[in-house]
Amino acid sequence: MTVSREFLAGLPKAELHVHHVGSASPRIVAALAARHPGSPVPADPAELAKYFQFTDFAKFIEIYLTVVDLVKTPDDVRLLTYEIAREMAGHNLRYAELTCTPYMSVVRGIAAEAFCEAIEDARIAAEKEFGIVLRWIFDIAGEAGLPAADGTLEIALKNRPEGLVGFGLGGPEIGVPRPQFQPHFEAAIAAGLHSVPHAGETTGPETIWDAVRVLKAERIGHGTSTMQDPALVDYLGEHRIPLEVSPTSNIATRAVASYDVHPLRAMVEAGLVVTINSDDPPMFGTDLTNEYAVATELLDLDEAGVGELAKTAVRVSFAEDSVKNALVAEIDEYVAKA
Repeated sequence: MTVSREFLAGLPKAELHVHHVGSASPRIVAALAARHPGSPVPADPAELAKYFQFTDFAKFIEIYLTVVDLVKTPDDVRLLTYEIAREMAGHNLRYAELTCTPYMSVVRGIAAEAFCEAIEDARIAAEKEFGIVLRWIFDIAGEAGLPAADGTLEIALKNRPEGLVGFGLGGPEIGVPRPQFQPHFEAAIAAGLHSVPHAGETTGPETIWDAVRVLKAERIGHGTSTMQDPALVDYLGEHRIPLEVSPTSNIATRAVASYDVHPLRAMVEAGLVVTINSDDPPMFGTDLTNEYAVATELLDLDEAGVGELAKTAVRVSFAEDSVKNALVAEIDEYVAKA
């Protein structure tokens, strides 16, 4: 790597693909587990590293849902969100679009209005106290099917929090065809939300085609299989549809065998728009600084190249222009001083 870890740690950053519950660090998970004894999730932070070990994507989803089960009250939601923001700010994140799955909390007994109030209260406090701007993407839990889609859309439209900017789709791809969610995405788009589904992480290019053609995706979550289809590469390049790439996540879930064969470099060489993200960082033993270190190595970047990568995330975000302009200027100033 030609760029120092110190430079990457200090780099002002934006993140576009990072999950709410999946961002709970061992410290936060331990606090939630201590509040709710009887969970299979260890309350000892040291034991969580062993617990967060996955044999495949299905096992990851299984473990992820046990952590979701720890979020039982609006106060848990507020604690989780606020403490995530604190830790993000510690990695010099200035802006993040945090993917939340409110339906999974609502079916566990938290009222939709209370959920939205909790994340908004944390968002406002975090911006004031930590200097980080948070926005929300509400995503459908794919494994829960159409009831989750109906519920997520209802929450998004009836209880719409001020920070909500996008509508997404996460969870397993195998056995969860994208076209069934077309009416939900059409309604969300009509209400002014941006379409940002996951696609092509554990399935092939056809899932990505469904995302862009049927769900009208403005960005693609992961898109790991993109390079398997030259026509898809051409389409994404022509329409400048960004890919939200999370290298360590792809290795951890076995979507990609190793960094050596990760498609990130091929994506960039093909002229695709890519952003670097951490996905579910504590669960994968990473953080956004580390993901930039991985990308720097895979793409053989210097400080200026890293700065351009960071600015791409800002430019393709759904932030207000004032936020974008300020952050791009901050990145330029930081790189110039390096």
